[in-house]
Amino acid sequence: MTEGMNYIVNEQLKKYAELVVRVGVNLQKGQNLVVGFGRRQVYPEHIEFARCLVEAGYDAGAKFVQIDWGDEWWIRETVKRGSIETLEKRAKWQLEWVEQLAEEGAAYIAIPASNPDLYEGIPHDRVTAAEHAISSTFRDFDNRRTGRKYRWTLASAPTQAWADKVHPELPEGERVQALWDDILYCARATGDDPVAGWHKHLDNLRHRSDWLNGLNIRSLHYTAPGTDLTIEMAPKHYWTPALQDALDGIPFVANMPTEEVYSAPNKLGVNGVVTSTMPLNHNGSTIVGMKLRFDNGRIVEYSAESGQEALQSIVEADEGSHYLGEVALVPVDSPIAEKGQLFYNTLFDENASCHLAIGRAYALVENGEKLPQSEWGAHGLNDSLMHVDFMIGSDKLNIDATTMDGKVVPIFRNGKWAPAK
Repeated sequence: MTEGMNYIVNEQLKKYAELVVRVGVNLQKGQNLVVGFGRRQVYPEHIEFARCLVEAGYDAGAKFVQIDWGDEWWIRETVKRGSIETLEKRAKWQLEWVEQLAEEGAAYIAIPASNPDLYEGIPHDRVTAAEHAISSTFRDFDNRRTGRKYRWTLASAPTQAWADKVHPELPEGERVQALWDDILYCARATGDDPVAGWHKHLDNLRHRSDWLNGLNIRSLHYTAPGTDLTIEMAPKHYWTPALQDALDGIPFVANMPTEEVYSAPNKLGVNGVVTSTMPLNHNGSTIVGMKLRFDNGRIVEYSAESGQEALQSIVEADEGSHYLGEVALVPVDSPIAEKGQLFYNTLFDENASCHLAIGRAYALVENGEKLPQSEWGAHGLNDSLMHVDFMIGSDKLNIDATTMDGKVVPIFRNGKWAPAK
């Protein structure tokens, strides 16, 4: 550890890295580990955490640990003034190495920690073009990754720019430390034995998903101020926490933190209106007060109190970005929600609130991992370059499920899980 890193206890950082490696990707002896890929490269401010991940990876028996270094300042300047065509060529070069390691059975860790205001002042058409260049390049890889062919996880660490946004009330020199405290708390990485604590937490989430799967749900009805939305679930869908088995049978946790159970909606079965309850930061722009209207699954109207251009870039990205791909349930009494902190980072904000995702689905239907992409639509699953979560939870949200046999079962009442009956 460098001498200047005085804002976090070194042993705690090592514990966090060990948690990410041993529980997040559940790295196996002889396996490659990749830290950073696609848009989520490892920034200079993450050097110490990245080194801890390298150490934890080799301690777990890694064959090789790859760090994909990047720099957010360079990204901004390149999107602002550089050649997007060359950026896309660079992404294709990066993909070649990522996929080579994937063929050798690598596991993947990303550190989402972008400056929420990264692209402020840059025309949206350039930001969108850069986003599409990288997303389209990594699309097939990402589909295989989210389809559980590879084990992967998201686990964050602060940057000064992000900490400045989250904790403007503190003196500048205290903000990064405060955000580290937030991250470790939310990721359940404190205490004497975080690994054991995580296994208990995951058991609780599995219990919730088992209850939902036992209901045999046909549709969900959401009601709250500004929201009256009915979502049919995909045929033969199932609910899951972020703990899943990869196709090789080894479990992993895709998000750290995670407080959600989630599933796949029927692409054409969404009707009504929904209003967001938290700001959404997307590609360096903040969207506030989103309102979407759906007709037979498709977004037919959309607006935002601010960030309309950014919202448009999401919805109009491709045909699939006019539909939903994920339904996720998170109570308002989760530890992250009770903290009451807006993070301007979806990894954290989505785990404080029920949310939906515009765009690509996870193939959470029976035998979904075997479905070719061309058959997703026939099973109610949506495909898109986009997968953008937006938050709709509050203490005024009620959700009722209608089961296949016509029963109406309360799922959420006033933002919390309804008692299971």
